[in-house]
This record gives sequence, structure tokens and C-alpha cells, in this order.
Amino acid sequence: MPRRRELNSLKDKNKTSIKSSFNALAYIPRFFKEIWNVNKKLFLISAICRLVGALLPVAILWVGKEIVDEILLQIDLENPDYTQLWTYVGIEFGLVLLSEVFSRAISLTDGLLGDEYNISTSVKIIKKTNQINISQLEDPDYYDKLERARTQTTGRVGLLSNVLAQAQSTITIASLVAGLIYFEPILIILLVLSIIPSFINEIKFSQEQYSLARSWTSERRELDYLRFIGANDKTAKEIKLFGLTDFVVNRFEKLSTSYYLLNRKLAIKRTSLGFVFNVLGTISYYGAYIFIIFRVLTGIITLGELTFLSGSFNRLMKSLQEFFARFTRISESALYLKDYFDFIDIEVDDQSQETLLLPKEIKQGFEFRNVRFAYPETEVEVLKGVNFTLQAGEKMAFVGQNGAGKTTLIKLLLRFYEPTEGEILLDGVNINRFDKAQYQEYFGVIFQDFFRYEFTLRENIAIGDIDELENQKKIEDAAKLSLADEVVAELKKGYDQQLGKRFVNGVELSGGQWQKVALARAYMKAAKIMILDEPTSALDAKAESEVFSRFIGLTEGKTSIIISHRFSTVRQADRILVLKDGEVLEIGKHQELMNNNLLYAELFSLQAEGYQ
Repeated sequence: MPRRRELNSLKDKNKTSIKSSFNALAYIPRFFKEIWNVNKKLFLISAICRLVGALLPVAILWVGKEIVDEILLQIDLENPDYTQLWTYVGIEFGLVLLSEVFSRAISLTDGLLGDEYNISTSVKIIKKTNQINISQLEDPDYYDKLERARTQTTGRVGLLSNVLAQAQSTITIASLVAGLIYFEPILIILLVLSIIPSFINEIKFSQEQYSLARSWTSERRELDYLRFIGANDKTAKEIKLFGLTDFVVNRFEKLSTSYYLLNRKLAIKRTSLGFVFNVLGTISYYGAYIFIIFRVLTGIITLGELTFLSGSFNRLMKSLQEFFARFTRISESALYLKDYFDFIDIEVDDQSQETLLLPKEIKQGFEFRNVRFAYPETEVEVLKGVNFTLQAGEKMAFVGQNGAGKTTLIKLLLRFYEPTEGEILLDGVNINRFDKAQYQEYFGVIFQDFFRYEFTLRENIAIGDIDELENQKKIEDAAKLSLADEVVAELKKGYDQQLGKRFVNGVELSGGQWQKVALARAYMKAAKIMILDEPTSALDAKAESEVFSRFIGLTEGKTSIIISHRFSTVRQADRILVLKDGEVLEIGKHQELMNNNLLYAELFSLQAEGYQ
């Protein structure tokens, strides 16, 4: 259960400093390298449009100045000539239209680039998740990193537009500053004094907002979980039956309100100080405006120059306010960008070391030598010096009470984890000497907690060997072996039936039906070693017996492991390994273990009594 943050949590050790905000900007070049690689043509079009768009504001203001001065000039003439005036008006009209065209083009290219980058980063996150070790996948800290990387996609797309807009604003501001310096350099001092306090305020609060969001990552995951279980068809029955609605609602409200109060306090403070600094900026603007009017009244500058200066100062002040506000958004987004790259840069097992070729055929089998194991961040050993052999072509069953270490043995065999001590050998070679991905291809596995993919039935079966998705015969054969063909016969659209209720026209299966579909996945893969972890717990006795009769026939000559609590299944194995408290208590054939009169015989007898 995540610990609750108190209202002063912004002052804790997780608080992000302003220095960290600036340091995070170092990720911007890498960010743009990724965008460049996504679509070079679109990126160049956007850059060119922004370059031209950046110079248009000062050009429009300058032409406006010329129009005012030309009007005043023609008013004083006895025979006015308006040709030049209408030329200026036409130029200004063209520049305004051009500005609109480039503005639309910028919005279009930014949107398209953002969408393509969103796709690219999502694909990278999915692929990276697949590369990461199972031991990391089961670590809460990993999920916090994944949560930040996964949920901040919109912010990264916004960062793209903000950085490009910042580059455009820099050019616009430089051109406007040049115009002010040309006429009235003193206005620059007033401008800086009006902007700096607001900028510091925004920087301060943006890093505090990030600190709050980061420190509450675990709690926000809990809020998402509470939303899921509180409003989901899969949990609705138990929520209603056990009267859990108030419990879930109260827990959600308590946690979300705590976060809301922290966020509200920060938002009110940020808004209040922001208002004060903006008022100071407005006062500075009107001070500059009055100064310009006096200069006109004393004849130092023309009315057209007044138009240009007041327009330039106003636009420049707004541009600088936007520039600094955008800068704080960029620095804040860069912190989230750092989270994304931190996730992408998570180290995975180095496969660069020289590996051995896997044997084409298993000759001897597997050997566990004094294998000990404790899960990361714990000191409790799940396995305590396990020794046994699994011979090539042998069908072995693992038996033991919950927590004895059966599934942990499978995880070590599949190299999801490495033993704390000891070693696992395949044909006399430590399995860590083989390429992990190639080694894992050896196995066809169905776990007790298999995932129910809300795809079509065909796709659910083909997941066992997704490259054979179009091989209808292979899919049908796998369905027959697992009895999933009985499920197909009951569905209106057969193999093309959408499963699950998440999507339109989806059909939910029973637990036993899902289990048959999952078993079909194992038959899709022509694996050298088959592992079934409680594969038939949702099947009735008749279906279970038929499934295992077929399994025994299918795996003739193949090495296989079965974990099951049903002894009618277990007794069909060549040998049975009995675990107790992480140690091998006994191993042998069914009758041998019955004669031993130890744990296996006790469990078998207890289960047999239940059928009498």
C-alpha cells in the first residue's frame, strides 16, 4: 500500500531544483534528433515556415508605420498622390495573408510531426518493455518509470511545438528589439524590468509542479487501479456481491482529494503571484507608452514611428512574456523528457558476450545443481539448495503446497531470473552461456495466469506462433488438440469472433473456454520443451482427462513439465518432483511416492477422499 503524502510533501527529498530544470534541457538535442529521424521532410518544412513567419510581424509593423507617415504626408499636399499609400496597403494586406498561410502550415506540420512522433515513441516503449528482464517487470520502481514514460506522451508532443515556437519567437523578438534600439533604446530597459520577475515566478512553480507529479507517481497508479476495479465489467459482480462500492469510493476520494489539495495550493499561489507580476508588466507598458507620446508631442519622432514603437513594444512585451512562459513549459517538459529517456536507457542484459550454440537436439536434459534463489529486495530464500535432473524426453510433474517454489523453478529454467547460488545445466552446459532469446525459443509455455487477449479467437490461438497467423490448418489442428474447437463451434463468427467486452461485438468466454484457447497456443508452437503451469484448473474432470491424454500423445519424445494440484493429472507423468519449503522432499514415480508415505501420499489421499 503506497504511503500517503502529507500536505507539505513538496518540501521532501524528491523536490526538483531549478538547477535540475535547466540540466534537463540537455535532453532537447537528443529529442530533436528523434523527431528528425521520424520525418525529415516535415521537419524541414516546419522550420522554413517558422523562419519566414518569425520575420513577418516586424515587417507588418514597419509597413504600418509607412502607411501612417504616408497619410500624414498626403494630407499636407495640395495635390495628393495616393499611389504609394495604396501600394503600402496592398503590401500589408499581402503580408497579413502570408502570415495566415504560414501559421496554418506550421499548425499542420506540427500536428503531423506530433502524431508521427507519438507513434514512434509508443513503439519504442513497447519494444523496450519487451527487452527488460522479468525481474525488473515485477519491480514497483520499474512500474513508476514505465508510468511516467507511458503517460507523458502528450507532453512530449507539446514540447515539440513549444521548442519550435520558441525558435520562431527568438527570431521575432530579435527583429523587434532591433527596431526599438534603432528608435528608442531606453525602452529595452523598461521591457526587461517588466518581464524578469514573471519569468522567475514561472520557473519556480513549474519545477514544483513537476516535483508534485513525480512524487505521486505510485499514488496516481493506485488511482488508475481504483478507477478500473470500480467501473469494470470483470469486477462488477464482486463489487456488488461484497458491497465494495463505498470502500472503493472512499479510498479513491481520500487519495484523490489529498492530491487535489496539494495541487490546489500550488495553483492558487502560482496564479496569485503571476497576477501581481503581470500587473507590473502592464504598468511598465503604459509607462513606455506615455514616454513615446511625449516624444511625439515634442516632435522628436513622427506619428508613424509612434505607431511602430507602440506596436513593437506591445508585441515585444507579449512575445517576451510568451517566450519566458514557454521556456518554463519547455524546462518542465524537459524533466518529463528526461523520464522518457531514463526509461529508454534502462540497461538490459548484455548479450554482446560470446555465447554458445544451442544443441539441435537435447541429449542429456537439464540438471539443477544446488540451486538457491531469493527474489530481489528480499532475504527470504524461495529455493534452498535444489538438486535434480530432468532427462531428455521425460515428462516430469512438480507437486507441492502453495509457496513451495514450483513456479519459481520454472522462472529460473526460463531464465526470467538467475539463481542466487548454484547453476542450471542443459546437456552439461550452464544455460547462461546460451543466447537468452534463442534459448527461450526452446520453450512452449502456458502459465496459470495466462493473459486473455481481447483479439479475435484466431489471433488468440496464433499468439503461440504469431508468424503462422494465416496458417488456418495449423490453427485448427491446435484447436482440436486443446478442445478449443468446441469453443469455436459455439461462436457465431467462429475463428473470427472478437473476444472480450472491450470492443464492439465482443463475446466473453468462460474460464474453462479461455483455458482451452490458451492451451491451443502451446500446441501452435513446435517447441522442444513444453511447460504447463496449472493448465486445466478451470476444466471439468472429463475435459481435463482428455486434454492430458492428448498432451501425453503430442509430447511423445519431448521434454515436458507439468505443474498441477490434480493428482489424476500428475500421476500420468514419468516422474514426480515433490517440493516443500523450497527443498526437494522426494522424487519418483507415482507408486514409489505412495509407498514412501510422505507428503505426496498425504496430499494424494486427501484429494482422493474428496472424490469419495
